[in-house]
Amino acid sequence: MTQINLKKPKLKIKKGDQVIVITGKDKGAKGEVIKILTASRRVVVRGVNIVTKHNKPSQVSSGGIEKKELSLHISNVALADPKTGNPTRIGYKTLKDGKKVRVARKSGETIE
Repeated sequence: MTQINLKKPKLKIKKGDQVIVITGKDKGAKGEVIKILTASRRVVVRGVNIVTKHNKPSQVSSGGIEKKELSLHISNVALADPKTGNPTRIGYKTLKDGKKVRVARKSGETIE
């Protein structure tokens, strides 16, 4: 019998982080994370992976053509280093006061 993992995955990228797309059609694009979809391990980045959606008119909206951002898999984005702006991996460090913070691996800068 297969076992289902119901535990929420721990993601190192948070809402509001500046990220860089490292693969795909938008490779090299920078943007801010506006939404995290933890169950599917995906992120929505402002100004990246934009598609055109055609909406039918309804009683609520007039319809028409709308541009919107679709999600990217979290493995296709990397955090932008706060010091240099280049892609970096994320680590964790415990400060002297006991607070756990995220740290950019390349420069060692703490991430707010």
